Amino acid sequence: LSCKFSQDSFRSRFRMSVRNPLRLLNLAGKSLLTDETLSISALEYLPIELFPPLFMEAFCGRRRKTLKALVQAWPFVRLPLGGLMQTPHLGTLQAVLDGLDVLLAQKDQPRRGKLRVLDLRNTGQDFWRMWSGSSVHVPSSSSMAPGAEDRSRTEQPSAPFEVFIELHLKERSTDGFLTYLMRWVEQRKASIHLCCKKLRIISSSMDNIMKVLSMVQLDCIQELHVNCTWHLSTLAMFAPLLGQMSNLQRLLISHIHLPDPEEQEEEHVVKITSQFLRLQCLRHLQLESPFYLEGCLDQMLRYLMTPLDNLGITHCLLTDSDLTHLSQSPNISHLRGLDLSGVTMTYSSSELLPALLEKIASTLQELYLEQCGIRDSHLEAILPALSHCIQLTCFNLCGNLLSMAIMEKLLQHTSGLPSLSRELYPVPKESFSSDGILQPGRLAQCQTELLEILKHLRHPRTIWISFTPCPHCGDNTFYRPEPIIYGGNTLA
Repeated sequence: LSCKFSQDSFRSRFRMSVRNPLRLLNLAGKSLLTDETLSISALEYLPIELFPPLFMEAFCGRRRKTLKALVQAWPFVRLPLGGLMQTPHLGTLQAVLDGLDVLLAQKDQPRRGKLRVLDLRNTGQDFWRMWSGSSVHVPSSSSMAPGAEDRSRTEQPSAPFEVFIELHLKERSTDGFLTYLMRWVEQRKASIHLCCKKLRIISSSMDNIMKVLSMVQLDCIQELHVNCTWHLSTLAMFAPLLGQMSNLQRLLISHIHLPDPEEQEEEHVVKITSQFLRLQCLRHLQLESPFYLEGCLDQMLRYLMTPLDNLGITHCLLTDSDLTHLSQSPNISHLRGLDLSGVTMTYSSSELLPALLEKIASTLQELYLEQCGIRDSHLEAILPALSHCIQLTCFNLCGNLLSMAIMEKLLQHTSGLPSLSRELYPVPKESFSSDGILQPGRLAQCQTELLEILKHLRHPRTIWISFTPCPHCGDNTFYRPEPIIYGGNTLA
């Protein structure tokens, strides 16, 4: 190819190669890049079908001048750069951002340039696959045209340019790739929107968190996972940022949040829970070790604005009052997933958990009650409500101490649940010696009895018996769960 080929001439030659169009595109890209100056000057005449393979060739060869020019003339609204980078490469990023600087400096978009979104997430592989030869179908140029949402951006050239990225803030110092990007965004805040849909924070440095998030459009965040060992006052300091994430759908706060010595916890709890008033899109809430909610869970529930699909409150103490408020909250009435693992039920009223299950029985699909201190009497109390959970697909009771007698009743009550396909139960207490040591012979006998129970119920079924964690000593040593299968009359 050379610059003397007009756009019409190239299109004519391109359409003639109907047997192997991808090979032609790839060969054309390789041919152009043998002379970088020629390839840059030819961009004005190229059909849009050649841009993706040419970009891939320039990317793999790290031809920074060509990449910069391709960005300026990019004929699509979105450039899914992250889909090409298995590991971030600073030189490539610099070339792309240099090309964006040229676009941002122009008042009017160039004739061919339509780029409004740079996507640095690990997405867009389908876009590149269509042009790499690994996809059978090669779309026409019309199928690659901007969609309605993208067209709205091109019709508003004054709208801020959008850069999408997934942020993972770690304890270690920020890598060079992210540091360069943040500095670039900070210098162009008026014309750049840094958008992050998934944010993960594993860092105790609040200064670093505040600095990074000051450059992010917080209302773009849809999923947030905070896994930090913070004092409660630190979590309260972070809470106003949480409140600005108005489109947040999934919130996971895990790890232990340390109490503050000689400080009033109530004020911090109010600062944290009151932010839920602003989270009007929240559907999935997972709180691990939220010690600060003991006795005041009603504060958080009162601030919830929308019905939840999934709720997890794990590894903490909840009072009878907390469980009562939970069962009465209107925003949990349509739960599909409930996780109360590590919440000790031993000291709770026997009526509270059954009342909660009855409230959500018509929609509940997943129920996790691991390590809840559940004994025979507690389980027997919830069996009637459990049998009403007609959509239940997964039930986990591992880490509790149950007898063979109550497990037989459990299997009977759940045999009528049509969707239940994943059942994880603890090793029956008859499998242990009086001092809590697992006896393989007794375990084998219990497995045989459980299989006979399944046969008697005449319903094809697989249950899993887990040895971990040990309900006697809490030992988390992993043992492979044993499936007990009735259907082919086999015991695995």
